[in-house]
Amino acid sequence: MKTVDQIEAELTAPGAPFEIIEEVVLGEKMKVFKDRDRSLREIFDKSTDHGDNEYIICGEQRITFNQHYALVNAAAHNLRDKYDIQKGDRVAILADNHPQWIITFWATVCIGGIAVGLNGWWTRDEILYSLEDCEPKLLVVDRKRLDRIKDDEFAFPIVCIEENFSELTDGDGVMPEAEIAEDDPALILYTSGTTGRAKGALLSHRALITFVHSAVFSGFRMMMLEMEAGKKVGDASIPNCGLFSAPLFHLSGLFTGAIVSLAVGMKTVWTVGRFDPEEVLKLIEREKVTTWASLGNMATRVLDHPDFDKYDVSTVSRIGSGGAPTSEQQQKRMTAGFTGTGGGMALGYGLTESAGVGTHNWGELLKEHPNSVGRVFPGIEITIRDEGNNEVANGAEGEICIRGTCVMLEYWRRPEATEETMAPSRWLRTGDIGCFDGEFLYVNTRARDLILRNAENIYPVEVEHCIETHPAVQEAAVFGVHHAEWGQEIVAAVVLRSGSKPDVSILRDHCSGMIAKFKIPTRWYILDSDIPRNAAGKILKNILRDKFSQTHDQITQ
Repeated sequence: MKTVDQIEAELTAPGAPFEIIEEVVLGEKMKVFKDRDRSLREIFDKSTDHGDNEYIICGEQRITFNQHYALVNAAAHNLRDKYDIQKGDRVAILADNHPQWIITFWATVCIGGIAVGLNGWWTRDEILYSLEDCEPKLLVVDRKRLDRIKDDEFAFPIVCIEENFSELTDGDGVMPEAEIAEDDPALILYTSGTTGRAKGALLSHRALITFVHSAVFSGFRMMMLEMEAGKKVGDASIPNCGLFSAPLFHLSGLFTGAIVSLAVGMKTVWTVGRFDPEEVLKLIEREKVTTWASLGNMATRVLDHPDFDKYDVSTVSRIGSGGAPTSEQQQKRMTAGFTGTGGGMALGYGLTESAGVGTHNWGELLKEHPNSVGRVFPGIEITIRDEGNNEVANGAEGEICIRGTCVMLEYWRRPEATEETMAPSRWLRTGDIGCFDGEFLYVNTRARDLILRNAENIYPVEVEHCIETHPAVQEAAVFGVHHAEWGQEIVAAVVLRSGSKPDVSILRDHCSGMIAKFKIPTRWYILDSDIPRNAAGKILKNILRDKFSQTHDQITQ
């Protein structure tokens, strides 16, 4: 039986489908896929190969690849003809997961424009800040978000999805000519902005194509490993169908749902509005969903739905998790609930600034290394560095740094922030603390979330996963607050499963046999609502920290 190393070597060898070569990229020698698309427009142009198969399912709208191709061509023509969108001009998109979001994205990047995905959860102030920052030539927005800025005046035109989007797709215009280079900018996505104002990560066509080819490579690798193990690979009678509940302004929604799916011809099903666990179950059953990339606590909420067993989720053969660390216990729940013993669970590590590319862990490897975010993708380099930017030995902790064709061009109009984040030779400083054993990467925490108590480093993820092994706990968030004597004390905010009411002392005793005493929280809070998260599924610990830093209820020493 071939090992994963042998399979990767075969797939990336000279003459193989994913052959890796070295080229100069932005002045630096880097590893690249030899056989690759050179722009997103090349991917779009080939999408008619999938013909009348369905591409986008959203509510009552069902759009085939051919229909999408015609709509994007018309929209691209009108962007150029009616709105004078030229190469490098920004088209901002502020909307829920409507098909029009996807159409606008493809039309923009195919004529050399820069699509700007604005966070649909933002308030008026945040929206106005981002519009001033990116200076779009056009804003495409849905009615709900437009209402937040209805009293404001703008120098650019606005297209409302529910009211006049047909202005973009009217006619049968031909796609305008455009010269697009690999390192031309294609997309601005704003970082979550949990500290300070959000920054716009400027991503090139090359970076997004690196994500596409890495995802396709990963699919081939998983398939070959399963074949080596003698497992049945998929069900030919059930076409690949992905459910996307992540927002399109997040990489899980846009990169996998809109871009990779167009490249590989996969049907996509989209949720709109507030996350609804029962709606997810209905869509899985009705559309025979085979893949679901959940974020944060989405999978937990679906598994905990009282009617979960009434729905047929047997078609789901792959389930992913992103946005936040997933404990071994939760991995087992997700695998058992959706994919049985098929081993179809996957997770990974990547940032907006690295176009979502980094590492991948899946199937049997994930079962063997449940605390790891996985193996590094081909062509991508990862090192662990100390505060002096020196590479440390395998197994030692430090800041995770990433290098490769996936890394952003810069932060939009933020040269100082770019310089702080980009080390020499285009190494991306992630701000995450972890270790690398030469094969598997382990992420311990964000640098800003590290708790220092009596000179001891405490990683919140370790404590969170410990608390979540208690059967009464649905999820936990652990963070540090100032303490005059210890430097910081450890606080745990806990959400219990329905009907569970354990005393805080029970949770503390549960942890005492699993982690060292100095890691056990000294302050506990039982929440009566979900833990706050951003659109990427990441826990907003700054909100919890602000809420509980001055409160001293339920202290357990």
